[in-house]
Amino acid sequence: MAFDLDENRAEVLALVRKYRDQEMDLADACVVRMSELYEDSVVYTVDRKDFIVYRRQGRRPVRCIFPD
Repeated sequence: MAFDLDENRAEVLALVRKYRDQEMDLADACVVRMSELYEDSVVYTVDRKDFIVYRRQGRRPVRCIFPD
């Protein structure tokens, strides 16, 4: 899956600013942005603490699978 940061820079930076209290890093911001671009996507992550907080399009949870 290709992701062009240059094309999505404004949206990624907006996410980093929105979640500055969560200290969102660039990788997480890119993953959240990709989940916005690919509507049926599911994120596989061990980062439950952050990804239960993040929202896509401002209000919808990022669909995640958290391995045990």
